[in-house]
Amino acid sequence: MAGTKTAVVALGGNAITRPDLEDTIAHQFANTRQSLHGIVELIREGYKMVITHGNGPQVGNALLRIELARGKAPILPLGVLVADTEGGMGYMIEQSLQNRLRAEKIDRPVITLITQMVVDENDPAVNKPTKFIGQFYTEEEAANFQKSRGWTMKRDSDRGWRRVVPSPTPLKVVEAGTLEKLVNSGAIVIAGGGGGIPVYIDKKGNYEGMDAVIDKDLASAVIGTEIGAGILSILTSVDKVAVNFHKPNQRLLDQMTVTEAKKYYVEGQFPDGSMGPKIKAAIQFIENGGQLVTISSVEDARNAIAGISGTSIVPD
Repeated sequence: MAGTKTAVVALGGNAITRPDLEDTIAHQFANTRQSLHGIVELIREGYKMVITHGNGPQVGNALLRIELARGKAPILPLGVLVADTEGGMGYMIEQSLQNRLRAEKIDRPVITLITQMVVDENDPAVNKPTKFIGQFYTEEEAANFQKSRGWTMKRDSDRGWRRVVPSPTPLKVVEAGTLEKLVNSGAIVIAGGGGGIPVYIDKKGNYEGMDAVIDKDLASAVIGTEIGAGILSILTSVDKVAVNFHKPNQRLLDQMTVTEAKKYYVEGQFPDGSMGPKIKAAIQFIENGGQLVTISSVEDARNAIAGISGTSIVPD
């Protein structure tokens, strides 16, 4: 049975970078500190924990720096940028949590683990890039980059053209054994940042990086399964999951079974560009032995797990 007092808490990108604030490091630290309230409540109650996080805005900034330095500094592949943001953002979360726990007189170690996520090099998604990254370009610039750099470019709504990269399905965590030992020792581990670094296993059995990105929520589900967690808490910008979102008949959901979640997903209630990956992660986690998934606002992590707020997804 999965550990009911072991949780994977997935912080959404809004927890660290907020659209209403300039994306400075000072603001990122302030946002990070603000996002920890619900997590600290769970730690106080004795939960063993892995914290995952998104990195979309940060990778976008890293790509912009590369473009500005093109011809003056080496080009870095996407896997290295994910590793860089795992380290940098992990440091912000780690230090902020260490300071908060010390102030609360809670004696728990905190550590960041740079995480590699195994994917299948033959995953159909590898040849069908869908994940937008980086800044916006004009149609002329997009056509030029597609020809000169081999990028795949697509129009992102009405705002311009952007690069798209593959987003293969995460299969397993390279460092799973170490991660499980750290969690069981009582350490709070920050892992799987940005979905983890995508790697595949070559014909010689070696790990090789891939120019792709992994969905953070799907990666969090894999991490939860590998460490035997009972709970996956997905923290985002909404209080509850809704069906008929932004329609006159919108309905907020307190709870769904896995069967209900699948039904709503097939009906198109949860698009892949928004709530879809979270629901897919919830279904996957519970079907692999998890007991509870909660989707809630960052502030309501503890109350969502207690069933007071948020949306719960449970086994049938």
